[in-house]
Amino acid sequence: MSDTELIRLRPRRVRVVCWASAIALLVVFSLVATSLTGATGEGYGTFQRGDQFAMIGLGVFGALGILLFTRPRVEADARGVRVRNILGSYELPWEVVRGVRFDRGAPWASLELHDDDLLPMVALQAADKQRAVDGVRALRRLHQAHLAGLGGTPAR
Repeated sequence: MSDTELIRLRPRRVRVVCWASAIALLVVFSLVATSLTGATGEGYGTFQRGDQFAMIGLGVFGALGILLFTRPRVEADARGVRVRNILGSYELPWEVVRGVRFDRGAPWASLELHDDDLLPMVALQAADKQRAVDGVRALRRLHQAHLAGLGGTPAR
């Protein structure tokens, strides 16, 4: 394993679903906005141009909220691992990592740390099947290479 090897992992299926959902939401809100014309009912109110822009704005904010789920990523090299989840980011050296876990039935992989914490890696999702398994194996190889460089035995 070379010192310059960099592993970059991102979920695939969730990104496709999120992009399709965000586009569909924006289209629906835009169609609703164009239909907001005329009177609001029996009262004196009428829909104005501002109401249409507000509806499109809500669609944009909703689409951006959905696209937050495309944010997860894992990068690793010989020095450590960087995990970016939906709302948080972590940069850890391999010294604090006990192992890389992908338990049966788990929705995503996680890093087991020496202080008994588990750090979820949302980028390695079970929905991606073999792609996620290959990513976990690559991370385990980097971790094992780090342990071998220290002269230690791998911990389980």
